[in-house]
Amino acid sequence: MNIQTAVRPAIPFAVPASRWDDAAAAAMSPAELLLYRSNLLGSDLTVTNFGGGNTSAKLTEVDPLTGEAVEVLWVKGSGGDIGSMKLDGFATLYQRKLLGLEQHYGGPDDDDKMVGYLPHCTFNLNPRAASIDTPLHSLLPFAHVDHVHPDAIIALAASAGGEAATREIWGGRIGWLPWKRPGYTLGVQLRDYVAANPGLEGVMLAGHGIICWADSAKACYEHTIGLIADAASYLNSRLAGQPAFGGAVVSSSPDRAAIAADLMPRLRGLMTGQKPGSRRKVGHFSDDAETLEFVNSADFERLAAIGTSCPDHFLRTKIAPLTLDPVRLQDDAYLAEKLTAYRALYAAYYERCKRANSPAMRDPNPVVVLVPGLGRITFATDKTTARLAGEFYGNAINVMRGAEAIGGYIGLDEQEAFDIEYWLLEEAKLQRMPAPKPLVGRIALVTGGAGGIGAASAARLMADGACVMLADRDANAVEEVRAGFAQRFGKDVVRAVVCDVTDEAQVEAAFAATAREFGGLDILVANAGIASSAPIEETTVALWNRNYSVLAEGYFLTSRAAWPLLRRMKDQGGSAVVFIGSKNAVAAATNASAYASAKAAANHLARCLALEGAPEGIRVNVVNPDAVIKGSRIWDGDWRKERAGAYGIDSGQELEEHYRNRSMLKRDVLPEDIAEAVWFLASDASAKSTGNMINVDAGNAQAFTR
Repeated sequence: MNIQTAVRPAIPFAVPASRWDDAAAAAMSPAELLLYRSNLLGSDLTVTNFGGGNTSAKLTEVDPLTGEAVEVLWVKGSGGDIGSMKLDGFATLYQRKLLGLEQHYGGPDDDDKMVGYLPHCTFNLNPRAASIDTPLHSLLPFAHVDHVHPDAIIALAASAGGEAATREIWGGRIGWLPWKRPGYTLGVQLRDYVAANPGLEGVMLAGHGIICWADSAKACYEHTIGLIADAASYLNSRLAGQPAFGGAVVSSSPDRAAIAADLMPRLRGLMTGQKPGSRRKVGHFSDDAETLEFVNSADFERLAAIGTSCPDHFLRTKIAPLTLDPVRLQDDAYLAEKLTAYRALYAAYYERCKRANSPAMRDPNPVVVLVPGLGRITFATDKTTARLAGEFYGNAINVMRGAEAIGGYIGLDEQEAFDIEYWLLEEAKLQRMPAPKPLVGRIALVTGGAGGIGAASAARLMADGACVMLADRDANAVEEVRAGFAQRFGKDVVRAVVCDVTDEAQVEAAFAATAREFGGLDILVANAGIASSAPIEETTVALWNRNYSVLAEGYFLTSRAAWPLLRRMKDQGGSAVVFIGSKNAVAAATNASAYASAKAAANHLARCLALEGAPEGIRVNVVNPDAVIKGSRIWDGDWRKERAGAYGIDSGQELEEHYRNRSMLKRDVLPEDIAEAVWFLASDASAKSTGNMINVDAGNAQAFTR
């Protein structure tokens, strides 16, 4: 890496402003105003990170049993996100019962016990579980309470100079409480502190965030926004004109995307040492300005080793990141050594800190990987979790920048960090989560992804949890399919790339994009195809070559490009290639010599690759469809007319009826039928099958494989 001589000023904190709309709020009920306030706060990343923070209001409701007016605490439920939640995301509890819980509280050792009493306070049989922070809201005597974790606030809360800065900014209007893990004890400490200091408008919770209050939803929202703006403006005044983190000592590589595409699959393949049956990892790469400012800096290694501070950050990112030397990224032995050392350090941390009743050690692999000049890579068992972990570490970087500017960054105490990570309540929450879908952690690339069979195959894989890269030469069509899948399955799990499988450079670029977007590859579905029909005397060299270029060479190019990624997963259980062949690959067809022989070539290529792939854990199998007319783009062009002409029939419904009646089962074959066979051959359901063909043709004796 080159030494960077230019001194760049630190990236400033964003200063939020109120987005409250009086006209929009005018007709809202008290509960709807709470939701409106919550959504405004949570949808602004300068205010709080995904899933972070909680809001509440004490509202008057009619008791469904007695018909009496009662005070009910509406508070964000466990596991929700205030930016996207709906009304059913709030837990509702009798405030009188919540206040009565103190008779069961005997001191800090009772925190976990007190959580067990919360369900007994539920109002109106609301199934939404109350969060661990509920006592912070119920024990304060204010109508509206916000507790958020904005970067600018946590920068104060996690700095050696944070308490002094809090006094300087707000002149005693905002109090300060030392670190205490969330729970009933913190709620009691907060209540007593506020009672002993009348006139406070909020309290800074060291290492944790801020809690503040007001008498109305609008006033509470604007108070929260104002406090964050105050903190951000103060930090910006301290950062102004100064380089962050001691200044840059390396420059960012101009080839970051290519480096990430090469590095991520190699790291992913080396992430062993997990429990048997553990899911594979999915990666997320970011080279945003904040991350590059941090990883390129003089203080990078020192600060990275401290780890994160706020519990919300820590639970997503582990005790500390893995850092790599940018000049040794091509050395697999070095990468393996670094991962082995990280796992050993994590195991030692577990052994030092574990309690008699601690859950078993979890996956010891790193979540966050930082590389000077490159950026940030995060790994998790699904794409959304990997992306969010990266965003949370981005929050942590911002916190470090601000904390260092006012007195030095303070990380979470190791034992406290462990007690949060291995909290029995957190473990119970994990155990209650539904089992992941079978293909979570798998990454697939589907060529011809905008077509009927390609799109159906991609949908089937995503339905079982896989991430999918759709590759197709039609840019508009593949983007339309991607957008539809993003709505259906979520935007994290699907990407699209323009790729003509006859273009070697485009093929290589498609697999590089897959590696960069998801971290590697587990499944290749080679499906891109064309179809043509002509008697041999009318088959031109151009037509012959076009069939072989797409159906034979295209399958070769995609397989060759996939191979280095697929073999990386040998120690993770192997990988799978599925060719979409054709009935015509095993059964001769009239007036289709170019198409049928090219399909036969591809099928034989699959057999050859099955031999080569077996030692690498790569299974290669073929699905042979027949007469997939409905939903298939191939049949939208001349192929329909040409095949109808070959049989001397009409190209409309008569052709579909011809194929249906020709089959032994007298049934139509749909793209979704092919997709089921693709799923089988790509999944662990066929873990002991390679070199095989499955016909999905409603029965055709001529095409029986042998």
